[in-house]
Amino acid sequence: MAIPLRQQLRVGGYLVTERLRGHTRFPLVLELEPLFGCNLACPGCGKVRVAPDILRRRLSVGAALAAADECGAPVVSLAGGEPLLHPGIDRIAAGLVAQGRFVYLCTNGLLMARLLGRFRPSPRFAWAVHLDGLGDEHDASVARSGVFDTAVAAIRRARAAGFRVTTNSTIFSDQAPENVRRLLDYLNDELRVDAMMLAPAYAYEAAADQGRFLARAQTRALFRSVFADGRRRRWRLNHSPLYLDFLEGRAELDCSPWGVPGYSVLGWQRPCYLRADEHCRTWRQLSEETDWRRYGPGRGDARCDDCMAHAGYEPSAVLATTSSARASLRALRGVLT
Repeated sequence: MAIPLRQQLRVGGYLVTERLRGHTRFPLVLELEPLFGCNLACPGCGKVRVAPDILRRRLSVGAALAAADECGAPVVSLAGGEPLLHPGIDRIAAGLVAQGRFVYLCTNGLLMARLLGRFRPSPRFAWAVHLDGLGDEHDASVARSGVFDTAVAAIRRARAAGFRVTTNSTIFSDQAPENVRRLLDYLNDELRVDAMMLAPAYAYEAAADQGRFLARAQTRALFRSVFADGRRRRWRLNHSPLYLDFLEGRAELDCSPWGVPGYSVLGWQRPCYLRADEHCRTWRQLSEETDWRRYGPGRGDARCDDCMAHAGYEPSAVLATTSSARASLRALRGVLT
């Protein structure tokens, strides 16, 4: 089971409560970015290519915890930048766990082993280590040699210390399906991480490398090939079955950008975690004053047309999955196999 039962029950109870309250838009996962600074400059990332004064900013521990409390999402992804560069990241993680949230700390793994002692294993806390390929393929993706080996060593050390460890892999247009399968086999069977997440590369406008992003048809063809031999069912993938169907082109979903909002040193990011057209001071402003009808494929903004990222579509899959007994049973079969 990729997603712990405790987390499934917590999120399920949250969904029921929000619907009983009559809410139609509510966050499932908060993407909390306590800094944009990073110790890598990956060519496919646009997050670290902001003004130097912004790269130097850090959210206070209190502001980070207040943002989570303000929006109420049951799951928090501590992202960036590289979160482990933040001097108070251990206190932010511990504070979020104390709030009763499930926390995924996203990291490139370079500082993970060194700082492991500042964190404590918990059923509500997991490392989410970024790995885009095996060996040299990952190192090329992050533009630095040796990163893959460092990250794998950190994963082994964290698992030996009793931590829950997951991975997040961005898939680009030039990656061969067989290489993606080999990566997932390695993570699933040899490293035995607790869960794996896949992200079709989002076309950041500021990214240095604009030639590797996936068009929608490419995404579907690639994932159909990756999943063609049925191994999808045995990999411990941290996704709902319906979202994986969507990646393969076997299901259609609308975008729900409000389901995974982003909060950073600049405030609440509008319209979504991946795009920062403007920023809001409060969650209520983002939630209630954004014209959500403008966002999604075919709605006039070309930046949305090829996006199939989980930040917008996993919430849609979760909500659709829980909309009927039949869909819920299918999702349950997916996480129990």
